[in-house]
Amino acid sequence: MSDDRPNVLLIHCHDLGQYLGCYGVDIETPNIDDLAERGTLFENHFVTAPQCSPSRGSLMTGRYPHVNGLMGLAHGSWELHDDEYIMPQYFGDAGYETHLFGLQHITQDTDRLGYDYVHSEGNLYPGVSPAVHQANRARNVADVVTTFLERDAGDDPFFASVGFFELHRVEEENGRFGFEPDHYETDDPDDIRPLPYLPDRRGIRRDLGEMHGMVYAVDEAMRTIVDCLESTGLEEETVVIFTTEHGIAFPRAKGSCYDAGIEGVLIWAGPETVSGQRRTELITNVDVLPTLLEIGDIEVPGTVQLDGRSFRPLLTGVFDDDPDAYDPHERLFAEMTWHDMYNPVRAIRTEHYKYVRNFWHLPKVYLTKDCYASESGREVRERYGAPPRPYEELYDLYEDPQEADNVAFEPRYSEIRRDLSEQLHTWMKETNDPLLEEPIPPGDYGTIEAWPHQ
Repeated sequence: MSDDRPNVLLIHCHDLGQYLGCYGVDIETPNIDDLAERGTLFENHFVTAPQCSPSRGSLMTGRYPHVNGLMGLAHGSWELHDDEYIMPQYFGDAGYETHLFGLQHITQDTDRLGYDYVHSEGNLYPGVSPAVHQANRARNVADVVTTFLERDAGDDPFFASVGFFELHRVEEENGRFGFEPDHYETDDPDDIRPLPYLPDRRGIRRDLGEMHGMVYAVDEAMRTIVDCLESTGLEEETVVIFTTEHGIAFPRAKGSCYDAGIEGVLIWAGPETVSGQRRTELITNVDVLPTLLEIGDIEVPGTVQLDGRSFRPLLTGVFDDDPDAYDPHERLFAEMTWHDMYNPVRAIRTEHYKYVRNFWHLPKVYLTKDCYASESGREVRERYGAPPRPYEELYDLYEDPQEADNVAFEPRYSEIRRDLSEQLHTWMKETNDPLLEEPIPPGDYGTIEAWPHQ
């Protein structure tokens, strides 16, 4: 291995989805848009789970949540399996200096992650206290990162995970979950473009206007970090990845396996990356780790089986000249098991169709706690609380991109439903999904069983 391997800055925030100007949304994000122009933007990047810890666990291990064990929130008694290899461990074992800035939210034991340096406190959960909010806000995290880049970035290549608190909702004194309009700049609800998959209601517009302030904060933090890379001369030798773990914190997005819930920004800039290109291939966040390992010339231990595949040929443009250089995904998988309630769902997505299998008695649309208690949630609770959700959902994404019309039981789609159902079942069997055996108990089930003998 040579010492000229690139540095890696993996920058991630909460609950952003693809809500950016460079993804066609009516919001100004000039700094992130500029990064996209300098690198590669993936238009069809999806995550393995529409919730924080399970999706982040997939990003960091290259494995699905039910494979690595993180099937619920890390602060809710769920953990990765003890033998899971995690991204900073791969880089650390390969001679990289590893750093954690800001939030991580995949384990309660930060030491378990194996970082050489942890530059943040309270890095697990964004809702624990105002002090943690303040320390992990994008502006403050970016300042700590730039201090490191200016003073401490040495001759050895480094890997740094940079986690921003934004765009996570915060519980207010009245029990409402919002985006802290007193702390961030907000936009006028009358100027907001409605979400295509939700009704155009005043409360939803007001929520979006508040959320815009957090998006602006993330955009400014990105400017701070990228400008510092330029001024320190590190830009040409640093891979910069900007991503998020799932869709925005609104009904039918966060907490759902509809596209609005599993879509995520993925922008990749740096050495070997073609600038200004937009890739349309299906990509999943379990692909990020194997791609980074290939770029860093890092081997995967023989005991580890990754679920993703490297898309390096897409970054370099080699695939455009040599179709044999990369095998595009024909289908992607997503899942949910536990969040703040049992919500067992598995899904398969192709370019044309989305098939969702629900394994429990559930409301028409599951609302996470922060969405339920938001202004947006209050606008749609009655509509989405009943009737109960069917066990099977099928959407024709060409005709119905908002996934509003379930065609699972229409005769003309019967063969497609059967085929996708079989493919999903095969994937669950091949990956030893415990959901095929029986309902999955919560992470704190041992505490429940122990009562009253604790």
